Amino acid sequence: MSVFTQVSHAQLHAYLTHYDVGELIGFQGIGEGVENTNYFVDTERGRWVLTLFERLNADDLPFFLGLLGHLASRGYPSAQPLADHSGATLRSLNGKPAALVTRLVGQSVLFPTLTQCAAVGQALGELHVLGQSYTGRCVNSRGVEWRRTTAETLLLKVDADTRTLIAEELAAQSELDFRQLPQGVIHADLFKDNVLFVDERLTGVIDFYYACNDALLYDLAVTLNDWCARPDGSLDLDAAAALLAAYRACREPNHAERGAWRLVLRAAAFRFFLSRLYDWTFPRAGDLVHIKDPAPYRHILLHHREQEPPAL
Repeated sequence: MSVFTQVSHAQLHAYLTHYDVGELIGFQGIGEGVENTNYFVDTERGRWVLTLFERLNADDLPFFLGLLGHLASRGYPSAQPLADHSGATLRSLNGKPAALVTRLVGQSVLFPTLTQCAAVGQALGELHVLGQSYTGRCVNSRGVEWRRTTAETLLLKVDADTRTLIAEELAAQSELDFRQLPQGVIHADLFKDNVLFVDERLTGVIDFYYACNDALLYDLAVTLNDWCARPDGSLDLDAAAALLAAYRACREPNHAERGAWRLVLRAAAFRFFLSRLYDWTFPRAGDLVHIKDPAPYRHILLHHREQEPPAL
């Protein structure tokens, strides 16, 4: 979450007249994340998060908002999109598609406990189960083809060691066909800053704007890499065991997924190494823009290349 597009008090006040939220009390830009513009908004009748979509395909936005509504209506701890007076959950603000969703309670954690890792594993498993009944479809915008084209762009800009690493990963991962693994709705970005807790209790899963249809195992790998990695790129095996056990209690991986596990962990690390390296190499303008260092994901990728993965 970042602020690329400024919104004035007058603009937001006019926007909110289309919703049954009462008068605007205050709002504040959110300076974390790297994709969309986000504000906390307080009104007479609630607390909300306003998102202005900066780079997402407008045709995909109904998928994201529909998914939030699908999950929230089934008791999942996701935000509920707010419909305007005409029943629409998407409007234009300052020239950008924008949506207002309920603000969930809780805070993200930097150093999760084993209990919190287990809660995230359970939340991911429940998402994969509930997502099977969601009929919306969306291609992974950061999938195999994006990784290939982004890698080829970066090959022209990076040092020799990084060129070798990227080329080797492209070759290794060309042997894996994600379409042969179980598919479904995935979050695709279930990092620590996208999960909220009150003490040990998970209270919210947020930022579904990378959600898509793809291999469920890839989503598990993305989550494990963030929640269980140490600063040197190695995995905390106790945290990994807690997360995976809770996930398996909701959904048991099959034989093909177990065989692909190591390479999928590498693919998940490679995706975030590439995106962070790209943003580092080609920074975007904006207020409160947060650019993340690619080095941690380089370390995670190197670890997966050298070590056996935790048992799935």
